[in-house]
Amino acid sequence: MAGDIGKIIIFFGLLLIVIGFVFMLGSKLPFIGKLPGDIAIERQNYSFYFPVTTCIIISIILSFILWLFSKR
Repeated sequence: MAGDIGKIIIFFGLLLIVIGFVFMLGSKLPFIGKLPGDIAIERQNYSFYFPVTTCIIISIILSFILWLFSKR
């Protein structure tokens, strides 16, 4: 039981490190958030942005990583 909790804590720690690197390098990666399929609406008084394609790609990558961790 304690070993499982340790694995979970390590996984979330690594996940936070990866998220931190993405935030640090996000502005230097030109394709993040500007993929075809991302919705961007800019009007005079407001702007709306929803990265549909980026979310799908991140979901696929995270699903693959979780699948790798779930195999024993």
